[in-house]
Amino acid sequence: MSDNATTEAARLSAGDTAPDFTLPDARGQELALSSLRGKKTIVYFYPAASTPGCTKQACDFRDSLESLTAAGYQVVGISPDAPAKLAKFTAKEELTFPLLADEDHAVAAAYGAWGEKKNYGRTYEGLIRSTVVVDEQGNVELAQYNVRATGHVAKLRRDLGLDPK
Repeated sequence: MSDNATTEAARLSAGDTAPDFTLPDARGQELALSSLRGKKTIVYFYPAASTPGCTKQACDFRDSLESLTAAGYQVVGISPDAPAKLAKFTAKEELTFPLLADEDHAVAAAYGAWGEKKNYGRTYEGLIRSTVVVDEQGNVELAQYNVRATGHVAKLRRDLGLDPK
């Protein structure tokens, strides 16, 4: 993939086919999106394991996992971190869902979650905190970009009709 392709990655919309991927998890075992078909899958992209916002978001997913699973959803987190860093993060925060390593950010780019960011007046390429819900057939049900770490899971639950209000 050329550098221009990553900066111009198209964002996904409801009805799009979710790009398939195979990535290593925290134990180094490969997990493919296609192997998760048959259930709805929440794929969330976060910038870096063990940072305050990413820890808050991961713990929110962990704490909501039982009710999400009961509603027919599974959760997968993806970051540019190496499997070893993901293993430490998983153990420290007692995470009970897979975290996947997208070290070359090709999957994030395919999902429109890698691109230009601005922070403190500086522009750079990086991971855009995003969540894509993939239906049982592998199509995008919902795609959200530039989400906030804090409160995102509660908003997602409302957007999916799992919580009133």
